[in-house]
Amino acid sequence: NTTHIIQMQRGDSDLSMRTLSTPSPALICPPNLPGFQNGRGSSTSSSSITGETVAMVHSPPPTRLTHPLIRLASRPPKEQASVDRLPDQSMVQIFSFLPTNQLCRCARVCRRWYNLAWDPRLWRTIRLTGETINVDRALKVLTRRLCQDTPNVCLMLETVTVSGCRRLTDRGLYTIAQCCPELRRLEVSGCYNISNEAVFDVVSLCPNLEHLDVSGCSKVTCISLTREASIKLSPLHGKQISIRYLDMTDCFVLEDEGLHTIAAHCTQLTHLYLRRCVRLTDEGLRYLVIYCTSIKELSVSDCRFVSDFGLREIAKLESRLRYLSIAHCGRVTDVGIRYVAKYCGKLRYLNARGCEGITDHGVEYLAKNCTKLKSLDIGKCPLVSDTGLECLALNCFNLKRLSLKSCESITGQGLQIVAANCFDLQMLNVQDCEVSVEALRFVKRHCKRCVIEHTNPAFF
Repeated sequence: NTTHIIQMQRGDSDLSMRTLSTPSPALICPPNLPGFQNGRGSSTSSSSITGETVAMVHSPPPTRLTHPLIRLASRPPKEQASVDRLPDQSMVQIFSFLPTNQLCRCARVCRRWYNLAWDPRLWRTIRLTGETINVDRALKVLTRRLCQDTPNVCLMLETVTVSGCRRLTDRGLYTIAQCCPELRRLEVSGCYNISNEAVFDVVSLCPNLEHLDVSGCSKVTCISLTREASIKLSPLHGKQISIRYLDMTDCFVLEDEGLHTIAAHCTQLTHLYLRRCVRLTDEGLRYLVIYCTSIKELSVSDCRFVSDFGLREIAKLESRLRYLSIAHCGRVTDVGIRYVAKYCGKLRYLNARGCEGITDHGVEYLAKNCTKLKSLDIGKCPLVSDTGLECLALNCFNLKRLSLKSCESITGQGLQIVAANCFDLQMLNVQDCEVSVEALRFVKRHCKRCVIEHTNPAFF
């Protein structure tokens, strides 16, 4: 009998070991956490470097196996935790608010949580953040787990956000490109180790990609298809990429030729942000307007070579353009503003901060032609005075946000005219402006919901 019991125990042990070798979730957390010191919590690891964050693979919590001949010591029944009383649907809803690493940790709590944490509805999005995380391995482990039901293809994943993960390399993007054909949104801002080739692979193998954020990726100089993808496409396809939203802020190496290629391949662009792409000139904007006629939002802030000639090209977008940022484009004057105001009558947002060549005449022309303007920033434009504000107030009644920071010629009289006509004003920035306390109080009385940013210590 004793021998039989021992054999049964060995059988149970073997079964337990088989349970531990089943597919398991990926955990993205530092290896020095207390929960990883026991044997069960350290089944596989990608690194032993202190302080390094890696992707770890763990098994689902095993079910307790006991033999009927073995009597366990009687224990008082434990009261069920409040959270365990929630139905599965509510638990899945709660899990949907967790970032990827926390969701993976929840999968280690118990078998029920393991099954709920890997509900396909929770894995339409992967979000990883942090400078120390080994993103390449984390993406490999996660996609491998998500591809169990459909080998080598993850059909549910639509969004990948790994912003600020400086250890992301081309290898991680290759994993996404190969495994996630249904990807619609990719954000890799601040990941400066990725190159053009990896981005080309993603846009070529993920035909549904609509949102791409590569801001701060200084090695990215272009967005295009791979040569293999271009050859396979039929002439009817036109070698086009379906991207509509593209953010290339701080891609310092981007030049006019790269923008030409982007425009020729991404003709469906509606939102394009090129902040601090300092090598771009008016010629690049000419290419852009030729191919991308549907642009609604455009930012060329801090592109110091953009001038009135560039704004003349941008004005060809006409009524489709709703958002334009030309902040700190020092070569822009009233001439460029007149082009935009004349043809882009449905403009809602204009940021012209630091364009010192803009005067009251430019503001007047803008106010009379873009009457639906809701947000205007003309800070650090020393030639704009109360005369320009008066024209603005008498024409743009829907104005909600107005920034006049460091406008030396603005006085309290101009502010009172604005407040008396723009009742929906919600934000007013008059920092470093010579305006009286009485003028600020007048604004507050007439625009109840307005938040005033100022540097006058007497007004509070």
